[in-house]
Amino acid sequence: MLSEYLAVTTLVVTDIDPAKAFYEKQLGLTLLEDTPASCRFGAGKGSQLTIRRGQTSASGQTVLHFEVDDIEGVVRDLTSRGVTFEEYETPKTVNFIAQFGPNRGAWFKDPAGNVLGLREGPVPFAG
Repeated sequence: MLSEYLAVTTLVVTDIDPAKAFYEKQLGLTLLEDTPASCRFGAGKGSQLTIRRGQTSASGQTVLHFEVDDIEGVVRDLTSRGVTFEEYETPKTVNFIAQFGPNRGAWFKDPAGNVLGLREGPVPFAG
């Protein structure tokens, strides 16, 4: 039943203003809605992301990733906008990019510490 509806990821941030600037200015997402407690952004292919004020989780796990077709180019672009990428031992990153199977990934954090990622590789689709 829900396969017909838009799914929107919601991330919790401690301070809306720096998070809004990060997602809008540094990541280049389109601001769709702005309230005192939350903001909604549009991303590619109709996807959307909401950020809301609250207490963040310290899990350190990726909470959202973007499917990209040129991971090196996106890393360069985001780095030029002030985004700082993470280096990891597992999976091992080289120049911020890890290879895992046919896919490659890179990770960075938003101002609230949420781990976001980039993924390059075949995209699975529900059929």
